Amino acid sequence: MDIRRELTDQLQWHWENQARPRLEGLTDGEYFWEPVPGSWNIRPRGTGAAAIQVGQGDYTIDFAIPEPDPAPVTTIAWRLGHILVGVLGGRLASHFGGPVVSYETYEYPASAREALEQLDGMYADWSGAVSRLSLEELGQPVGPAEGPFAEAPMAALVQHINREMIHHLAEVALLRDLWAHRYVHGGTL
Repeated sequence: MDIRRELTDQLQWHWENQARPRLEGLTDGEYFWEPVPGSWNIRPRGTGAAAIQVGQGDYTIDFAIPEPDPAPVTTIAWRLGHILVGVLGGRLASHFGGPVVSYETYEYPASAREALEQLDGMYADWSGAVSRLSLEELGQPVGPAEGPFAEAPMAALVQHINREMIHHLAEVALLRDLWAHRYVHGGTL
């Protein structure tokens, strides 16, 4: 069995057949839409109400530490920001020599188009880097960048990123469905 191929094919299939096609035509209205009051979002600097608003440039991302219980609903913009920084960007930096990113220093996309361009680039970088890992590298510990999971093998991190991508991109697809049906039967969301 080719473990590297199995790991890359899982995310590639999801990306090409489900996730990325569902992102086609994403509008700025959908990207920033807040389905409920108090949603966390990407916002123009100085306009948020979350306990923490971080980022470089004209936009910031909403946060709170500790996270409230229940956690706020997050927008498509927020979810894509999380993927760009916490899922792909940080791991590209820590494990594959990508630029250092953090929630505090990231320049969050001001439009759906910009977000998708960044997402496409980071996905390509991640999938390319993973596809070049040797079987030996997949078995090596990920190291201190992964905190309490430092001793886990790289293959476990790749599986985790696959799950995170599938999970969050499915949430984005659901938000797009809710957006498309927000006025059905005279109701609003």
